[in-house]
Amino acid sequence: MNATLPHAWRALTLATLAFAANFSVWTLYAVLAIDFQDKLDLTGTQLGILLSAPILSGALLRLPLGILSEYQSARSLWLWQMALTLPALMLLPWIDSFQGFFWLGLWIGVSGVSFTLGIRYVTDWFSREQQGLALGIFGAGNAGAAISLILLPLLVHWQGWAWTGPAYAAGLLLMLLLFAGFAPKLPAYVQSYQPPWREQLKPLRHSQVWRFGLYYYFVFGSFLALILWLPQYYMQAYQLNLQQAMAFTLFFVTTSSMARALGGWFADRYGGRAVNWSVFWVCLVCLFFLSYPPTTMTIHGLERDVELTIEINVWLFTALIFIIGIAQGFGRASVLKITHDHYPQQMGSVGGMIATIGALGGCTLPIAFGAAQDALGIASASFMVLYAVLALCMTMMFFAIRSEQLQKQLQAALASNFFEDNDDANH
Repeated sequence: MNATLPHAWRALTLATLAFAANFSVWTLYAVLAIDFQDKLDLTGTQLGILLSAPILSGALLRLPLGILSEYQSARSLWLWQMALTLPALMLLPWIDSFQGFFWLGLWIGVSGVSFTLGIRYVTDWFSREQQGLALGIFGAGNAGAAISLILLPLLVHWQGWAWTGPAYAAGLLLMLLLFAGFAPKLPAYVQSYQPPWREQLKPLRHSQVWRFGLYYYFVFGSFLALILWLPQYYMQAYQLNLQQAMAFTLFFVTTSSMARALGGWFADRYGGRAVNWSVFWVCLVCLFFLSYPPTTMTIHGLERDVELTIEINVWLFTALIFIIGIAQGFGRASVLKITHDHYPQQMGSVGGMIATIGALGGCTLPIAFGAAQDALGIASASFMVLYAVLALCMTMMFFAIRSEQLQKQLQAALASNFFEDNDDANH
């Protein structure tokens, strides 16, 4: 698209609000799981499975609905998605078992599809030069998790958790009505390119798409996993109460989400890959310190033993998490910018696949966190897992950059008849 369409900013505003509302529903278990763990006496692994249930279904549905949005109105599909989520929220007060919460979580996870539908809806309205900024602003709807972190503790304190589902259903219904009434439809004169579905799937064979998906697995999947994991981590590692844990997690979620819009602007200006590579280095340094468990060493001196204690206090921990959150916000915007640069006509299928892989990080990482914690008996084991994931991402990006550089050098050599000149010189 050469120019941004009229009413594009209204479409972006309504899309961002709708995404925020759906994201708050999608991360609902992040707060409720603390009560679930006490009432159901869950292990770390069981807690991870319960936290992952909404994320799993939301992740798996992103690709098929992303492809469907290439042929059907993303706006209409989004309205249907919100309507289908409402009954699950109304049923929440009637569930009282681990299995029940797991299956209902899968249903609530339908709200996670809103990201893919929103991307498809927003990209049609903006020019190529503004895609990074537009998608960055839209992605700031991740701040919808703050709704859960602020309202849920208050709601549970005043009325009990049984009112949570109906209250969220009322809010989502209001958002559905606002979106249906005020979100503009794409003008009839804008002809969207609709290739055969087989052509939509062709880019999924490219290793590049899977590499982008791995990057998004870290910048979005770990962000989502930390939203789910941080409240109980603060309470476990630093003995904070629920309100304090929620306040620190809220700070992480809000700042990271707001940074995403700025990250989109940076990606437009300096290039998505440059931003992403910088993000990875910043996170790698922070995760190194976060992974180090509280340690006490005894140094045997000449006259007496000296004990040395190494521990990250709650304030340093929060500062490092804050830096990671800002970097992840930049990274989420830059990955989508890279994706649009390479696949502007397949944002439904390619964007859906990358969003699927990223969201799978949100459901697999909490399980990995719980399993690592159960196996090692160390609270910081979760950050060891993230460090390993990031190391893999950086290794893949490094070799991809080297491969591209070598291909460019080879093409330049062929273009300048390098080999022919050598042959002539030999003769």
